[in-house]
Amino acid sequence: MSPEGPEPELPPSLRMLKRLVTALTVVMIAGFLVLIGAFVMRLNAGGPSLPDSVDLPEGATAAAFTQGSDWFAVVTTDDRILIYDRLTGQLRQTLAIE
Repeated sequence: MSPEGPEPELPPSLRMLKRLVTALTVVMIAGFLVLIGAFVMRLNAGGPSLPDSVDLPEGATAAAFTQGSDWFAVVTTDDRILIYDRLTGQLRQTLAIE
């Protein structure tokens, strides 16, 4: 056999395996592109509208933050939950954690 000669014919089972590996490669590349697209769309999406600043009561320091559909809450280091209106930024309710 010379190096320039035609390639020998693959058995049918190996031809099928070659097609399956090629198809899997194409599917994995497509899935990776979809995943990248989802990340790009998610990172470019606008976040919630919140006031530029929040007026905490005297001596309160924020420890955590959470939000709902029309409110957001600040948990303070002195064990209080301050619930604010999302649109106006005004304090709605104060809860003491016992």
